[in-house]
Amino acid sequence: MDDFAEFYLSGKDTVFRAVLAAGGDRAGAEDAVAEAYARAYARWETVREHPNPLAWVLRVALNVRRSVWRRLRREVLGDPPEQSAAGLEPDGGLRRELAGLPRRQREVVALRLLADLSVAETAALLGVTEGTVNTHLHRAVQALRHQLRPARRVAHEPIPEVA
Repeated sequence: MDDFAEFYLSGKDTVFRAVLAAGGDRAGAEDAVAEAYARAYARWETVREHPNPLAWVLRVALNVRRSVWRRLRREVLGDPPEQSAAGLEPDGGLRRELAGLPRRQREVVALRLLADLSVAETAALLGVTEGTVNTHLHRAVQALRHQLRPARRVAHEPIPEVA
């Protein structure tokens, strides 16, 4: 039990940030992370032997979040409702831009940059090649740079005086 408590305390924030960045609202991310850790606890003897238990929990949390979104999509016509809390958070602008990325790019950004997994770990977790991870990360970063770049100010020439 003690080693699970240490595992939970050392990784819960990383997993939460990754799931939140991969898409969704704060409450949904919290629920997905809680469910993933509950499943890890129930299978702790097996999960502890996994080469990367944190990656296991991340994968479960992302799958839980995706399953919830699929159920919601079936229940509601059209897209899920906009998250009203996103604008209230300090990183709301970045979260909105992340939400605009394709799902796989969001997942790669969350795992590589927020969860700090290696390219190989991310590829194994998502079931893609390392080249695919690099491509998705490159495209996501380029899109975010373009969307978050402040509008360039145009230097105005002085207006000539009319006599």
